[in-house]
Amino acid sequence: MTGGDIQLLTLAQLSEGQDWRLSLIHDMPDHLMLWISRGQGRVLLHGQRRGIAMQDFLFVPCGALFSLELGRQGQGRAVLIPPGRASGPVPLPRHLRIRDLQAQVALGALLQDIQREAQEPLPLQDEALQAHVALLDIWLRRQLLQEEHALPRPNAATRLSIRFCTLLAQHYASGMTMAAYAAQLQVTPTHLTRALKTATGRSAAQLLTERVVHAARSLLADTSEPAQEIARRLGFGSAAYFTRFMQQHTGAPPSKLRLAPG
Repeated sequence: MTGGDIQLLTLAQLSEGQDWRLSLIHDMPDHLMLWISRGQGRVLLHGQRRGIAMQDFLFVPCGALFSLELGRQGQGRAVLIPPGRASGPVPLPRHLRIRDLQAQVALGALLQDIQREAQEPLPLQDEALQAHVALLDIWLRRQLLQEEHALPRPNAATRLSIRFCTLLAQHYASGMTMAAYAAQLQVTPTHLTRALKTATGRSAAQLLTERVVHAARSLLADTSEPAQEIARRLGFGSAAYFTRFMQQHTGAPPSKLRLAPG
């Protein structure tokens, strides 16, 4: 879905019709701005799980772990911005509830402008899209200045969850054990699991499993790499162990997942 270009996608296009692409925790190579126009569900972002609903806005920087469960009735529009095309300082991951009608109208107009520009092969299109993204960035930063969107001070469990998610994004393919993650964070595995359950509703082991499964499914669906090579890239000791892992956590072996449409 990326290739150095700014893209405007529907929520269905972002997921490519495959729920796991959004519902399993993962990170993206591009910055993501996502506007929810219909539906409700849950989002896990910046080490916290929260409810999400219509008129909510997400900013997910590249490399930040997140997952989104919105259901098939959910609708929205996503802007993908390659890191080199960001127009200003990249803020932390944010989940904003946009209740001000003027802000909603302004955001809708900005997205319409991006869509119109992307659909018409006009001269200087790339420069125009960059300018529209700069305006979208200004809209976001103006929202972040509003008192209603001030970040609350995270509690201890959330702070540990944020640190764990940062490590997980960097090392999920290394084969690191949960004990090794806990040691790096200077806590016991039991304490780490308790904090993650509180902040995200998932244990540390569940999040690690989800991230690995997402990476494996993406490689199986989007590349022709042999399963043995994918297993090696994701830190598995053998292709047989990788096959058992995928069978256990998806109900299907890699060979069937490669052929599966969703």
